[in-house]
Amino acid sequence: MARNNAGKQPAISEEAHVAAAAVAATATTAEAYDQNPLRDPRDKRLPRVAGPCVLVLFGVTGDLAKRKLLPAIYDLGNRGLLPPGFSLVGFARRDWAHEDFAQVTYEAVKEHARTPFREEVWKQICEGIHFCPGEFHDDGAFDVLAMMLKEIDETRGTGGNYAFYLSVPPKFFPTVIEQLKRTNLAKAPEGAWRRVVIEKPFGHDLKSAQELNAITSAVFPESSVFRIDHYLGKETVQNILALRFANTLYEPIWNRGYVDHVQITMAEDIGIGSRAGYYDGIGAARDVIQNHLLQLLALVAMEDPTSFDADSLRREKEKVLKAVRLPEDLGTGTARGQYTGGWQGGERVIGYLEEDGIPPESKTDTYAAIKLEVANRRWAGVPFYLRAGKRLSRRVTEVAVVFERAPHLPFSKDDTEILGQNALVIRVQPDEGITVRFGSKVPGTAMEVRDVSMDFAYGESFMESSPEAYERLLLDVLIGDPPLFPHQREVELSWQILDPIEEYWAKHGRPDGYPAGSWGPSSADAMLARDGRVWRRL
Repeated sequence: MARNNAGKQPAISEEAHVAAAAVAATATTAEAYDQNPLRDPRDKRLPRVAGPCVLVLFGVTGDLAKRKLLPAIYDLGNRGLLPPGFSLVGFARRDWAHEDFAQVTYEAVKEHARTPFREEVWKQICEGIHFCPGEFHDDGAFDVLAMMLKEIDETRGTGGNYAFYLSVPPKFFPTVIEQLKRTNLAKAPEGAWRRVVIEKPFGHDLKSAQELNAITSAVFPESSVFRIDHYLGKETVQNILALRFANTLYEPIWNRGYVDHVQITMAEDIGIGSRAGYYDGIGAARDVIQNHLLQLLALVAMEDPTSFDADSLRREKEKVLKAVRLPEDLGTGTARGQYTGGWQGGERVIGYLEEDGIPPESKTDTYAAIKLEVANRRWAGVPFYLRAGKRLSRRVTEVAVVFERAPHLPFSKDDTEILGQNALVIRVQPDEGITVRFGSKVPGTAMEVRDVSMDFAYGESFMESSPEAYERLLLDVLIGDPPLFPHQREVELSWQILDPIEEYWAKHGRPDGYPAGSWGPSSADAMLARDGRVWRRL
């Protein structure tokens, strides 16, 4: 086998053997627990542990792999959620030996891992690290990969269970998938499984999304395709479901009778950095509204599912996406912008058109805002305002459910002049939690009412920090649990919503400029002002 230096890896320490035995015991216990006929399937006291498997990571030299994926693998191992035989294979165009890839992984873990570094855990993971050099069109490299995986099955007991993670530009998807088909790596023997993981974007419009799906579904069944939208792996996003359906406090007022409007915001304070090659021609709407923000809308607006299995969740989200209606006038019901030079955090920054690799005539939106409605009984007449942008005043992602004003206020105008609308705000990042805003009397002899907030913060209420989104999603892939992964129908419905807006923008001039460090173009403020509303000050 080409450059197979597995034999040169350091021997696993006694401490690592102890850690491995503990993990094995956990896995064995979990397996026995699952098979216990007296076990209540709703009992969540034991963690879910992945079975024997190999994760093949295409694109291991990319930023996503180094900052998120490799650290997440270590964090899962550190939490005892990976089996002792778990193996990681990197595939990239580098002349690396196994040790070189192990060193790259080690550096990524040391810099970005969420959990504390433990040498015994690292040594256990390191025992299963392999590297396969090659290019995506190189048949020989994939033949070597197939032989390497067979060897790993024999030496690590992984049983032919493979997950292929395509952390590569979408243009390479067809090539990689075809190679997996040619080498029979996509076809699982009896009793084993094969899965493919696809990072967004899932196409750049409806047609390309359907073409990508045709390529993928010709090789992998839909049940084996995992489309990663990392926002769905965030604890606060999942908490939307718990907040709504585990509490009688909010669900009775979660409808058009009490909700005035909903604002969903994803603001970034950074520019495009080194992503010019990807970002230009894509823009804010395609990059995050089509996936992240429409998924948030679906979770906020969906009816309660019969259970939290994948089919039930997807069915309710699809109903919402099918019911979404665009504004009649896309000129007044949408806004787009492009950041210009300005001040960001006390530092002078350049505009989008001055960024490296951006053509001076680019019309790509770095800010997008759209008004949508959900045409069903629960939400009829309630606008959902979605906005996303780069080089805004600060980094924040939140969902704000803004309630109607009380129909009668037995106060004088002066008593309530600074009283706003009640709101429930779900903070997705950076300080995860929930804020409820309501009116309260100011201490004193006068009946003066002003806004106050009641706050729940994850970091203060729970003793452990929230897992990174990729930890949850990678574990779900290895276990084969799909509820947090969008189905192809959801992807297509999202593009059906966004495509008409993108087509309209393409025919109507350039994006409006907005200075870096601001909250976007004035056209976005005007969009809400026409409805008698304003964006939340974040």
